[in-house]
Amino acid sequence: MIHSEKPVRVLLVDDDEAMREALAVRLESWGYEVSTAGDGSEAAEAAESAAPDVIVTDVVLPGMSGLDLLERLRKAGLACPIILITAHGSVNWAVEAMKRGAMDFLTKPVDHEHLASLISAASEEVRLRRDADSIARALESDRLGPLVGSSAAMREVFDSVRLLARNQTSAILQGESGVGKEVVARTIHDLSSRSGGPFVAVNTAAIPEGLIESEVFGHEKGAFTGATSARAGCFEQADRGTLLLDEIGDMPLALQPRLLRILEEGRTRRLGGSREVEFDVRVLAATHRDIEALVADRVLREDLLYRLNVFTIHIPPLRQRAEDIPLLSQHFIRQFNDRHETGVEGLRHESRERLAAYPWPGNVRELRNVLERAVILCREGWIEPSHLPPYVRTRDRETREVVLPVGITAAEAERRLIEQTLEAVGGNKTEAARRLDLDPKTIYNKLKAYQSEDE
Repeated sequence: MIHSEKPVRVLLVDDDEAMREALAVRLESWGYEVSTAGDGSEAAEAAESAAPDVIVTDVVLPGMSGLDLLERLRKAGLACPIILITAHGSVNWAVEAMKRGAMDFLTKPVDHEHLASLISAASEEVRLRRDADSIARALESDRLGPLVGSSAAMREVFDSVRLLARNQTSAILQGESGVGKEVVARTIHDLSSRSGGPFVAVNTAAIPEGLIESEVFGHEKGAFTGATSARAGCFEQADRGTLLLDEIGDMPLALQPRLLRILEEGRTRRLGGSREVEFDVRVLAATHRDIEALVADRVLREDLLYRLNVFTIHIPPLRQRAEDIPLLSQHFIRQFNDRHETGVEGLRHESRERLAAYPWPGNVRELRNVLERAVILCREGWIEPSHLPPYVRTRDRETREVVLPVGITAAEAERRLIEQTLEAVGGNKTEAARRLDLDPKTIYNKLKAYQSEDE
């Protein structure tokens, strides 16, 4: 019944020697490691010295009752599952004990099938706690600042981060959206000699094209309509620190020669200004796109690439390092317990299996969001599959078929395909786009058009 390498240790407490020995033999035949005690005081001493995984005890004991034993052990900080055995006349005692933290109870004569079920459930709790403790220990070693992982791919990232932290060279961080490029950049900054200076991140894809020049280079008051005050650009803001140019492939081509000159000379001039400002900045760039393709498509200047790409860190997508999911999950659960004042202990094995099987198109960012939702729903104890979004927990999500009637138009067929794919993934537009091999923007635009058609 028990397949764990380390057997679950059960302390059996009963003043009836014959019953105690008979149950001990049965428990041992099921694969448990059993110790026994004949009264509450003996049981308390045994539990406090040897810390069993599960306790099975009679309620009515000489000297110290099962209820008194429960209270003593809980006050001593022993949190193992406790199962009570009671005669019919003392069921009220057992109910009271459950209110005080007992796992469950059964009545005499003992139903062995019921007992096996209860101890099996208690053993599952034991294994979950052992796993959680093991993961907690691993979190202390398998991390680099906020970066978490034990996979070979992440160990390579850790080595690269340490190397870059020891020098001042520029670098490009490459990886899909959501893998944690900004977290890697911030870790390089925090471990470097520049950690006392500012860390500034600028997402060039999120800035309107008309404002990006002002964001990067700064402007003087009156430089253009709406410039009611002077503003330092990101290079000035990051002086003596680190600047991350996120999504460098979205930097307008016309601005790239000026950016290259600033990188080469270490000084800049604000829009509308006449004075050049010197700065000392370590520049990191990031992109989710293939660097060579950016140059081939003439989106990124080759000379700018050479200036930035002294060193490259490839950050792997989460689906290529699924072995890191338990560590990342426990890391996020800790964070969200603090934020939401919850008491979630970890993941059920079934939940962990669902997370491992899901392809994570949104990578670590998506995992983080899924776990925050799960922690809020769960509140305490263990995250069940029901706490996960439907598109993550549904086993058969890859096998659903879209049936189209004969004579349907191509436009209507496309609409049904998109809508049913969205339904299958729980409304996750990014995942729907991945499965349909479409750009997420296309999905958003199509849905907007469908909404207009229905109005």
